Amino acid sequence: MDLDAWSSLRAALLGKATLTFAEAAREAGFEATKARRLWRALGFPPVDDDDRGFTQSDVGILRGVRAALELQSVNFDDLIQVTRVVGQSVARIADAQVTASAERLRTERDPTPSALAARIEALAPGLELFVTYVWRRHLLAALRHWSVSPSPSDRIVTVGFADLVGFTAMSRALEPRELARMVDRFESLAYEHIPERGGRIVKMIGDEVMFAVEDAAFAADIAIALVEACARADDLPDVRIGLASGPTLAWEGDLYGPTVNLASRLVTLARAATVLVSEEVGERLQADPRFELRHLRPINLQGIGRVRCWVLRRARLP
Repeated sequence: MDLDAWSSLRAALLGKATLTFAEAAREAGFEATKARRLWRALGFPPVDDDDRGFTQSDVGILRGVRAALELQSVNFDDLIQVTRVVGQSVARIADAQVTASAERLRTERDPTPSALAARIEALAPGLELFVTYVWRRHLLAALRHWSVSPSPSDRIVTVGFADLVGFTAMSRALEPRELARMVDRFESLAYEHIPERGGRIVKMIGDEVMFAVEDAAFAADIAIALVEACARADDLPDVRIGLASGPTLAWEGDLYGPTVNLASRLVTLARAATVLVSEEVGERLQADPRFELRHLRPINLQGIGRVRCWVLRRARLP
């Protein structure tokens, strides 16, 4: 985007830019070194000392952060941790909005920088309200989950990885837009079936989705539903899935630990349209009449050790 169109949009979104970074921090009464840590945590590139690209909006945000630190006893390191997550998430939102708007303008045969800036400016107020609403809803959902297991180090959950089979080879054969449509279709199915069955989408990693749910039976239902949905979709390859249950560490919106590692390894061992589950998940599901389980021979996984797993299927109707 040319500088004039970008500067005009900045003024519309943030106000007139007259301040350097140091001046904005000083006016807000915010320590400059901490302000720069906050800026970096948001994922923004460094700015020159003489760059007058900051506005009263920047001052207002820094004042709000300072008040939270001083009056509400917020720990600065905790704030930086949350800031990194916010920066990553909102950067994806912004990139998705610009990409979608540019693609729409391309189909309307007006892909000029000024047209793109005008479209973004028109959509910004509504999207701002929408993002705030979604954040509030997700905050309530997260608190509801944490009320069950308040400590981040002792959460027993079932973690799943679902991976499109043969995606790497297809990515070399398909046009970029065809590939994007395939990933979008897979994401749509993930968002359709995982939350509906009580799961949480932890992250999308291209052709793979990571999800988590408190109940192993819910995770099994999600896994089978995804396998069946991809099998029905003419525009998608089969999916393979790995499930493991155990303690996890929640950190910056992600999950870590041996349980996550095991689920990630199991998905690489699964065949197309197959769900592999860990020993713990299989034992929990054995008494559930909705599922069929077949024990496999023990295998050695590098970095994990000797494990046994099960093939999970939906029970056949009598």
